[in-house]
Amino acid sequence: MTHAAVSCEIIAVGNELLIGDAQDTNTYWLIGQLTGLGGFVRRCVIVRDEFPAIAGALHAGIDAGSRLILLSGGLGPTGDDLTLAAVAAALGRPLVEHAEALSMLTKRYAELAARGWLPSGAMNDARRKMALFPEGAEPIYNPVGGAPAAMLEVGSSTVVCLPGVPAELKGIFTESMAPLLNRLFGSATYAMHTVIVNCQDESLMASELQGVVDRHPRVYIKSRARRFGPEIAIRVSLSTTGPDGGVVDSVLGAAERDLAEAMARLGLTCTPAAD
Repeated sequence: MTHAAVSCEIIAVGNELLIGDAQDTNTYWLIGQLTGLGGFVRRCVIVRDEFPAIAGALHAGIDAGSRLILLSGGLGPTGDDLTLAAVAAALGRPLVEHAEALSMLTKRYAELAARGWLPSGAMNDARRKMALFPEGAEPIYNPVGGAPAAMLEVGSSTVVCLPGVPAELKGIFTESMAPLLNRLFGSATYAMHTVIVNCQDESLMASELQGVVDRHPRVYIKSRARRFGPEIAIRVSLSTTGPDGGVVDSVLGAAERDLAEAMARLGLTCTPAAD
């Protein structure tokens, strides 16, 4: 993995994730999106709906110098939705009502009521709660649901708090966060090549494979053997990020050629994977 890649962390917030009541699909999806943008996801954690847990994970990411820190969950109207309050407390910032966030919520609830999806679009204390942001944070429009996301800069880190509802999280990330993501990642590119090595025993190729790994430190190389058998072959994936597609293709191509030569020394062949 190249050191030029934007370092990212994901903090999933929710008691329901830690008692097995809900599955954290958001983190898996976000990893794929960030990696595809050329980012380097250095850590992911799941924490409870508790101030110390959220604050500890956030400070760890900031102290590590992660460029982008995404928190998911805990932005709703109920009492256990306390992510924004925890972030504000962790950073020593007051929690204040954000006028633009309140306007977004007011319009959204009026729209939902007009469609007949809610009995009333009037703002109440629970709905206004979702407009309470850490001082200095800015709202990011939620094109799917109610609660807007919140973005704030903390030193060299950009912190974004996203709703936990998967459809809302995905809508904000793919639509409303596009300008931010373009600023952070630019034209960076990620790619993976997968080859099949006609070998039934991963240990036979381990030494030569390690040599390829050592010679190509910018490429993440991983072999995968799930079981033994005469019909089994070893899948080897090679992946990297770079400033653009041309650099990525060149780096991966060199590593793939080296791998083929290394396996040939063992009497093995490599072929591109069909999928």
